[in-house]
Amino acid sequence: MPRNSQPAHEILAASRELSNALEKLKFAAPITHVYNPLVYAWKPYQQYVERYGSSRKRVVVIGMNPGPFGMAQTGVPFGEVSLVRDWLGIHADVGHPRHEHPKRPVQGFDCPRSEVSGARIWGAIKDHFKTPERFFKDHFIANYCPLLFLEESGRNFTPDKLPRAQLVEMKELCNRHLRRVVEILEPQWVVGVGAFAEGAARDSVQGLDVKVGRILHPSPASPRANADWAGQARAELRAQGVCA
Repeated sequence: MPRNSQPAHEILAASRELSNALEKLKFAAPITHVYNPLVYAWKPYQQYVERYGSSRKRVVVIGMNPGPFGMAQTGVPFGEVSLVRDWLGIHADVGHPRHEHPKRPVQGFDCPRSEVSGARIWGAIKDHFKTPERFFKDHFIANYCPLLFLEESGRNFTPDKLPRAQLVEMKELCNRHLRRVVEILEPQWVVGVGAFAEGAARDSVQGLDVKVGRILHPSPASPRANADWAGQARAELRAQGVCA
């Protein structure tokens, strides 16, 4: 069988391996709840990879980790419910984390909340490419770490704030996985969404023939991102030579 003839199958196998390895890690306070959508939202994630990760790509875009109203609900990176369901055409049953936070229930595709970062990224892609097929012909989006971390209050805890020992443990597993995804999809570019994802990409692809770029994270917590994020992202991609 020729190399890379089944990239989606290989990505799914690598994702299972990463998920199983991360399940063994323990995270300390202030983290009280850890969601792994590669377990309870595997079905929509599998649909996403099988439908859109079945060929080599020119650009792989990397997010940091799931948001509570995005991938945590739909299993799709930056997976804002309406865009995943209505534009990407992904819909499947979603279960529940083993230890679910009462303030952050997983409602799957019935979740009424919008993931702002996901709405900005997938919304900009939809506006520019018009159809998923045109985007995924040369692009793919993945998350560096598939885990959502929550504090006792329900507040989102991002991986960059992990204590060093826990961060090193997590990064060892996620770096190996991201490197494997890049080997499978053979992109020319890996583009990190935000500084953490860019740094993780650089660590992961050392020695591979791939360029690393970065775009502004679309989080509403960033004042810059709240002023024409899509326009800024396009300008950054052009300036780095990722796109014309």
